[in-house]
Amino acid sequence: MVETATFGGGCFWGVEEHFRMLPGVLETSVGFMGGTTKNPTYKEVCTDKTGHAEVVHIIFDPEKVPYEILLEKFFTCHNPTQVNRQESDIGTQYRSVIFYHSDEQKNKAFKVIEDLNKQGMYRKKIATAVEPASIFYPAEEYHQKYLSKRGLKSCEL
Repeated sequence: MVETATFGGGCFWGVEEHFRMLPGVLETSVGFMGGTTKNPTYKEVCTDKTGHAEVVHIIFDPEKVPYEILLEKFFTCHNPTQVNRQESDIGTQYRSVIFYHSDEQKNKAFKVIEDLNKQGMYRKKIATAVEPASIFYPAEEYHQKYLSKRGLKSCEL
């Protein structure tokens, strides 16, 4: 059985590459979630007026990679303490967000955030939103596996 996970952590290119080669991840695609515009384009999302976040949509085998491992990877591939930005990328499309696909995912996300805050993993409190998944709109083809197609790797914090 496979499951779906969706994360927004800034520019989706780097987030996708961070997850793409993880054993147990069967498929990744980048796109948009959490906004009001139907079938948004990248150009529309970049106006910061559609309400969408840039996300990576992950199909995974939970027997090979538990959701908690995906959460751990998510919290190491971006700065979860920033609101509506990642480094020089600014806007709601770059927000840190976990879109959950089940109550189990929701509960695990809140638990990991609580644990990381208690551990003092970051100097500031985690600002990552946890929201129910909505319609996933894939980004244009040229965005899919963007860094991999160019021989580049994602950043590690």
